[in-house]
This record gives sequence, structure tokens and C-alpha cells, in this order.
Amino acid sequence: MARFDRSIVADMDAFAGLSSDDIDVVLARANSVRVAKDKAVFSQDEAAERFFLLLDGVVRVVQTTRDGHQVIARYLGAGSIIGIAPAIGRTTYPASAEAAVDCVVLAWPMSIWPELSDRFPQLAANTYKAVGMRLAETQERVIELSIAQVEQRVANAVLRLIRQTGKKTEEGIIIEFPISRQDIAEMTGTTLHTVSRLLSAWESDGVVSSGRQKITVTDPHKLMLIGQGKP
Repeated sequence: MARFDRSIVADMDAFAGLSSDDIDVVLARANSVRVAKDKAVFSQDEAAERFFLLLDGVVRVVQTTRDGHQVIARYLGAGSIIGIAPAIGRTTYPASAEAAVDCVVLAWPMSIWPELSDRFPQLAANTYKAVGMRLAETQERVIELSIAQVEQRVANAVLRLIRQTGKKTEEGIIIEFPISRQDIAEMTGTTLHTVSRLLSAWESDGVVSSGRQKITVTDPHKLMLIGQGKP
């Protein structure tokens, strides 16, 4: 019998298409781990000994370059499978995953991934689909950095954040975790000054509302048009 109630994951994309019994079997092999804000779920280049499902919270995926510069690759919200290095042919983690807020994850030993993926091909398919979508997003961002104007890059970064972790409120769609303007600058290859100037201008135009480490998108459609480079 599973040690976790399947209802906690039944609606998550990672388990789409699995029967209730199948979910119970997978959950029975997991352990629950709490990760405090700013602590690492796993670190870049360490041996990939476990993979994880983010049950609650938000993780920040950070890559460190050869010269020691840290780059925020993305943020991932609840329901995300993380740390499956074999999905990209690695035995070590390609980046670090840090808790942007207090998080709860389910953890499985990496040694059972071949067994689970063989026994539950839909679980493997869901995982590879998620990895593929992240790789596609990375490719889009590389293209953005090459050809898009900085205003488009920042707009698209904020749009990705509300898609991944946004919560609808009466004021708009709020990014549900603390994010600084410096974080956005790192994600978009620009400066803190530029991000601050853009957010201030958008706030004046009624597109966003921002405060200390908080951003609410009040006009998503207009922000989307900015991201597309349309007036």
C-alpha cells in the first residue's frame, strides 16, 4: 500500500494516464523531503542519485558557468519532475535546483528509474515530454537572446513565470514566490537598471503592479503583445 494518498499527485501531469493502482505502486517507492528556502534540492555536477517530484513550492534552476557565474535557467512549480539526469543521458545533475520558498518534494532513488520506466511507460513518456518542453523553452530563450529586443525578453520572462507559477487574484495574476528584479535581469541577459526601468514603465501603463520581490501582471494580453514586439 502506498504511504502517500494518491490524491496529492493524481492531477499532476507526471502521473497523467496512470491508473490508481499504478500511482500507488510508484508512490510506495518514494520518500517525502522538506527543503527550506534557499537550500538545494540537488547541486550541479553531483552524482544523480535521486530524482524528485515537487509537491509544494517553487524551485529555482541555476547553472554555474566555468568562470563561476551563476545563471537562473528557469523556475518550476508544483507538479514538476526534476533531477532525472538519465533523460538527457547524464549521470550527474546538469544544474542546481534551489528552493525559492519552503518546498516539499517526493524523492526516489535513481536506481529504480529503469524499473519504473519499463513497468510504467506512460510515466516515462510524461517525464520525457516535460524534459522536451524545457529543452524547447531553452532553445526559445537562446533565440530571444540573439534577436529579441530587451523589452521583449523581459516581457516573455515574466509571462513564463506566470504560466509556471502564477495565481489568479482580483488584481491580476501574481507570481507566487519572491522574485527580485536582479533575478529577472539574470534570466534575460540584461541589467538591474533596465529591468527596473521597464517594470516602472509597465506599472505606469497598467500592465503590471510590482513591489518588493513581488510582481502581479494586471494586463496579461498587453504584456503578451510587448513580448511579441507589437505596439
